[in-house]
Amino acid sequence: MSMEVIRSGLLSTVQDEGRFGQRRYGIHPGGAMDTFAARVSNMLVGNTRNAAVIEMTMTGSELRFEEDQLISLCGADLSAMVDDIDIPMWRPIVIPARAVLRFGRCRSGLRTYMAVAGGIDVPVIMGSRSTDLKTGIGGINGRALRDGDKLSIGNPSTEASMILDFWGTKRKSDVHHVKATAWYFSSNEWPGYHAEPVIRIVPGIEDRGFTEESLRKFYEDPYLVSPQSDRMGYRMQGAVLERKQGQNRLSEAVTYGTVQIPADGQPIILMADHQTIGGYPVLGQVAKVDLPILAQARPGTRVTFKRIKSREAEILWLEQEKHLRLAENFIRSRMAAGMEELR
Repeated sequence: MSMEVIRSGLLSTVQDEGRFGQRRYGIHPGGAMDTFAARVSNMLVGNTRNAAVIEMTMTGSELRFEEDQLISLCGADLSAMVDDIDIPMWRPIVIPARAVLRFGRCRSGLRTYMAVAGGIDVPVIMGSRSTDLKTGIGGINGRALRDGDKLSIGNPSTEASMILDFWGTKRKSDVHHVKATAWYFSSNEWPGYHAEPVIRIVPGIEDRGFTEESLRKFYEDPYLVSPQSDRMGYRMQGAVLERKQGQNRLSEAVTYGTVQIPADGQPIILMADHQTIGGYPVLGQVAKVDLPILAQARPGTRVTFKRIKSREAEILWLEQEKHLRLAENFIRSRMAAGMEELR
């Protein structure tokens, strides 16, 4: 099974949950920027959570499917349609063979994730299929999708295969070929995707090295996501963070969500393709549950920061994990119920 890239879009790459255990070689984990949307998208088509998806940024790709496919779209709303029919997000959708999936304007968010039952089948390199644009490994030869690319698709789960077989037979006598389930992943369970998000920060020990006035402004005044932002890091524009005194420091390990303060006092938040070590002072760490929210913030987005304790960040993450596991069980039960109906 395969699909063809007719138009690649602004920046579309193959991503999974990332390439872990390679930091000692200077290779970051990378992977999907919005891990929440990518994970739910895989859930909805019966994939494992680490199956490879397509991450599309701002503008979507134009894709032709060679066979009937079960897909889902989660994350940014890029006005998806098939044969001029609008298709919904956050639910399983059957796309008929030879149909073309297109996208229009970006209504909200920045990145959307398309999962296909069976996952995008590209080689596993260092434990991951993710595209690393910096080192040129993973995905399709370590690069973004290009016009004319052919992408192989893995074998769908039993549940997904049953749905495809059923709807593939039914559509022969149905003028509406695109099919979507009545059930979906509710927006009540999404992260706080908002036009002006509040991002929670767990302060690090080095925040004591900044003046109280600049820290007050950091947590009270909004910042803008700079146009000079990418998968490696988000540069923020706003109040300058001032050090109490100059201080030499050694480079240390950094990770997704580390908030660094360079000499100009304008924060840089490290994102999925971050470097593995850094020498700038570290103000703190973005709470893990808020990283997907930040990943959906476009350049020019107003962001406000809120200080929280590490225990609170942990509780928030555990609560999100609990809801995701409940959702996964629900999705499995609905797919299983569908199989019973087919029998």
